[in-house]
Amino acid sequence: MSEGGGSVARIGLLGRGTVGGAFHELIGERAGAVEAASGRRPEISGVLRRNEGDFDEILAGSDLIVELMGGLEPARSHVLAALAAGKPVVTANKQLIARHGDELFDAARVAGVQLRFEAAVAGAVPVIRVVQESLGTIPLERISGIVNGTTNFILSEMTTTGAPYDEVLARAQELGYAEADPSEDVDGADAAAKMAILARLGFHTPVDLDDVTYEGITEISPDDIAYARELGLSLKLLGVAERHGKQISVRVFPCFLYGGHPLAPVEGPFNAVTVEAPAITEITISGPGAGGVETASAVLSDVVSILAGEAPVHLPGRRLEVMRELESAFYLHLEVADEPGVLAAIAEVLGGNEISVKSVVQRGAGPDARLVMVTHRARESSFYRALEQISGLEIMRAPPRAIRVVEEEYK
Repeated sequence: MSEGGGSVARIGLLGRGTVGGAFHELIGERAGAVEAASGRRPEISGVLRRNEGDFDEILAGSDLIVELMGGLEPARSHVLAALAAGKPVVTANKQLIARHGDELFDAARVAGVQLRFEAAVAGAVPVIRVVQESLGTIPLERISGIVNGTTNFILSEMTTTGAPYDEVLARAQELGYAEADPSEDVDGADAAAKMAILARLGFHTPVDLDDVTYEGITEISPDDIAYARELGLSLKLLGVAERHGKQISVRVFPCFLYGGHPLAPVEGPFNAVTVEAPAITEITISGPGAGGVETASAVLSDVVSILAGEAPVHLPGRRLEVMRELESAFYLHLEVADEPGVLAAIAEVLGGNEISVKSVVQRGAGPDARLVMVTHRARESSFYRALEQISGLEIMRAPPRAIRVVEEEYK
């Protein structure tokens, strides 16, 4: 029994890095509040690190397991073993859930215990709970998210300072927003794993990480951001999961948003997710998406839910076909020869591929001549075919650059 009269909840902690260390401290600081909310007082009964602890002993001496090791193995084996032993599990491991979700959910159902993973997506933003529980019975149409704080910080800094990508990345690393090896963040892989999880929960269908197409931000130029601001656009790395009848699409890509989009104002290392459905129109939630304490707080909220007996339901469903042919508007940046007929030549190629132009900005002269366009929505395959044809024109002085534009605005 604890001092307050409730029973003790013994927690086996797997991993004590940045998040694991912050979680360990939170347990000490908030044990009384957790007991008041759940009736059970948490305590760390064992810690597994590279040179500390034995997993079998920790499992035997715990009531629930918190996995904060990261990576796929041995995290997957340990989580499966815990579930098979009838121990509920909390994890912040997005790659584990994205790649092995079906296996883990099945194991939890068979054992009749909970598997919770709020911290795997968007840090302290409770998007998992909202999508899975609050909106779990509502047919969702689209989930859009800024789900990587590192890339959002980099793009925000490029926008406000005009500095190039490499310079801003170095600053993000100095401030601790980016890892020494930032490739998983800046290439879009981190966001792809998170969007696979959200799509799985939002549409009640298996979604493999291989089903998610993703692009990163490494090729973004300050010129693109400057011109886009003239056109009333802001740049984000966006994850979008959409239902199209019996098909879905799940993608991550850099894109421009108009000011009326609810995700357009989200700056710095913050995350935000917009959920859309006819029954709710749109709901947007935002907050800090990175940091040890923020992520540990989301882990602790899952622990409280388990101790309080709140059980989410992972509804299995049939697999929806992944839709590959989609439509989008585009920003198009062209470095061209300064001579008559250039705009007409570009327009002819676009028109021949059924692509119409919404707006055009012409800048510079001589070697600095540029055309910047925003197109209306068109088939992406048609746009990229036109892009290839434009690349072959003699008037081009450099390869064209294209970035998607999300046209939706919400008033």
